[in-house]
Amino acid sequence: MKAAIYTLGCKVNQYETQAMEQQLRAMGHEVVSAGEKADAYIINSCSVTAASDQKSRQIVHRLRREHPEAIVALCGCYAQTHTVEARQLGVDLLGGSGNRMAFLQLLEQAVTARTPLESMDSALRRREFEVLPAGGLTGRTRAMLKVEDGCSNFCSYCIIPYARGPVRSLPPETAAVQAMELAAAGYREIVVTGIEISSWGRDLGQGQTLIDLVETICAAVPGVRIRLGSLEPRTITEVFCKHAAMLPDLCPQFHLSLQSGCDATLRRMNRRYNTARYLEAVELLKQHFRHPAVTTDLITGFPYETEEEFQETLEFIRKCGFARMHIFPYSVRPGTPAAAMEQIPKFVREERARRAGEAAAEMRREYLEACVGDVYPVLFEEARANGNYFGHAPNYAEVFVSGEDLHNQIRPVRITGTDGMVLFGEIGGGET
Repeated sequence: MKAAIYTLGCKVNQYETQAMEQQLRAMGHEVVSAGEKADAYIINSCSVTAASDQKSRQIVHRLRREHPEAIVALCGCYAQTHTVEARQLGVDLLGGSGNRMAFLQLLEQAVTARTPLESMDSALRRREFEVLPAGGLTGRTRAMLKVEDGCSNFCSYCIIPYARGPVRSLPPETAAVQAMELAAAGYREIVVTGIEISSWGRDLGQGQTLIDLVETICAAVPGVRIRLGSLEPRTITEVFCKHAAMLPDLCPQFHLSLQSGCDATLRRMNRRYNTARYLEAVELLKQHFRHPAVTTDLITGFPYETEEEFQETLEFIRKCGFARMHIFPYSVRPGTPAAAMEQIPKFVREERARRAGEAAAEMRREYLEACVGDVYPVLFEEARANGNYFGHAPNYAEVFVSGEDLHNQIRPVRITGTDGMVLFGEIGGGET
């Protein structure tokens, strides 16, 4: 059987797609790129926004139209949260956001049975972490290691707790083994990812927290860069920073989810922190790490947000001095408490996103300009047509140099300049 997978959404979905590809090959099947002719097409769906739902439906309809003889299988968060609606799409196999291995076994049956099959459960009743094979895409330098699934925060705008269920953690000894397998496969950097990795260990009952896991992984794969996925501000404590700062392979890039810089808006979002706690986390990172990259997400135009509240957010993000921001105008997610709130006009949401984006661009330029003159160990990834090679510094800044045959090498680079978006440098320049 030839199978192709379409992946929508977050890094966890990307990780799970990679795991399904590995498992399909282990089962004796061929995995082809999305868009190629296949016997079976899998859509690994996302449901973080209504637009994500629509995109999943569009892909199903297109594959049905273009490949009427092929098996079309739908899994992921959209199928989990909108099961009745997903059934009406007429797919051959329907699965949710869990038990991916059982889903693939049913895929084999669907090829011969030609009758609709399902592999569904109740996400809120899940208590076990499904261990999937770790890996990365062929030719890549960086691999992901999923260590946690589920979320129990129930932010008022988010449907993910219903799509993924409660927090479940990968045991640390299993994480260490998978990290060693990735290192043995040649990956030079591992991204520790999950739905909400700040809650890792909560369900294990051993009193361990994320920093314990990070220390375990770093000890298992010395010399391999370790990068953390999105964090909640509560993770960043004095203890966390003291331990993290002693790990030479931990990348000093910390993505702290913000969403708003106004306390009133944070309360309406049902976030578990205020701006004072968030700023404390930022300052702790800057105390313990030299020029760390603190990055974040921001939602503009959340229900009831006034111009004054938005101005508070603008002032707050400038105070934090982010290295990079992902900014989104609020998108209504049906089925969440925020969807029932009074909505801000779309043009206001988008205009505020534009203004926040201007502030973010200014901070990004300032951060990159402060990198000029320093030497960073850059992990090179791919050549570009203009003769430059592209890679990432530990702070995740994009770096371009003139060079050849640098793929998957870590080389010291002296930063010579920036255009406000990326860094430019020269290989060499002494110790990093």
